[in-house]
Amino acid sequence: MADAEEFGTTAEGEAVHRLEIKGGGLTARILTWGAVVQDLRLAEHDAPLVLGFESFEDYPAYSSYFGAIAGRYANRISGGRFTIEGQRFQTDTNFLGKHTLHGGSKSTGKRVWRLDNRGSDFVTMALRDPDGFMGFPGTLDIQCTYRLKLPGTLSVELSAITDQATLCNLAHHSYFNLNDGGMNDVLGHRMMIPAQAYLPVDGELIPTGVVQPVEGTAFDFLMPRPIGLPFGGKHVDYDHNFCLSASRGPLKQMAWAQGTNSGVEMEVWSTEPGLQFYDGHKVAREKPGLGGRIYKANAGFAVEPQIWPDSPNRSYFPQALLWPGDRYRQVTEYRFRLP
Repeated sequence: MADAEEFGTTAEGEAVHRLEIKGGGLTARILTWGAVVQDLRLAEHDAPLVLGFESFEDYPAYSSYFGAIAGRYANRISGGRFTIEGQRFQTDTNFLGKHTLHGGSKSTGKRVWRLDNRGSDFVTMALRDPDGFMGFPGTLDIQCTYRLKLPGTLSVELSAITDQATLCNLAHHSYFNLNDGGMNDVLGHRMMIPAQAYLPVDGELIPTGVVQPVEGTAFDFLMPRPIGLPFGGKHVDYDHNFCLSASRGPLKQMAWAQGTNSGVEMEVWSTEPGLQFYDGHKVAREKPGLGGRIYKANAGFAVEPQIWPDSPNRSYFPQALLWPGDRYRQVTEYRFRLP
């Protein structure tokens, strides 16, 4: 594997490689395990922009999807159950022993991808998800291209085809800290999400089915404000879908964030109808991360463009069905700039 550094070996004996790409003022290190963005740097900003680990062994042991491609169905499916054309399916219940999260315990973010192509500023990887794996129907062939381009943009291009009707909902899952790479929390970061509605969840983080207007709630990020700003005198933890549209479409802005100490800004643009915003309140890890940083609660936040969670069980949500002969396509861009 030319120009690829051997980074580790899985418990099954598969080699994991790391590649470095540069472009648009960014440098990224990419792993073939989980299609993970291990490290991302912006010129003239010393700290990493994402959370990650220095050695491969720490990823299976400690990572909470740091930098991975989550799928084949990102986010949660209630009970791990859904129906396609009258046929019922049961997927791996890896969340609370009751629900499916990010495609199950051996999802796309926890397996070794094949390196298909690479250049100085891009890398393309592929993964075949077999029929019946983790309970999902159909063989799904997935491709992911990471591309660095001007101005300061990490582009994530995802595509997939299937040989029978299935679900396909992929999401990039980096955790960002625009100040200091995770030495301190992100609660002071300013955030804007141009969504008029969000999905309330129950105690197990499953959407209740209500599409709730953000007006008058702690989920109103229509104007930039600190992530950790209390609402009604109480701190709010975020792990919710924000509803940007009813279907996939042209690139649109889905979020803006700024590290208030560094001034570094990030815009998120995507083709997807939903944005999962997770403030990282359960991200604390004992194992040091990049540069020996100890990640505590809220060390980084995730902004994951995707189909709305539990859509297979909510017919009025945007749907993740993929049919033979069709191609799934997603483009998401993370655009960074210095103050």
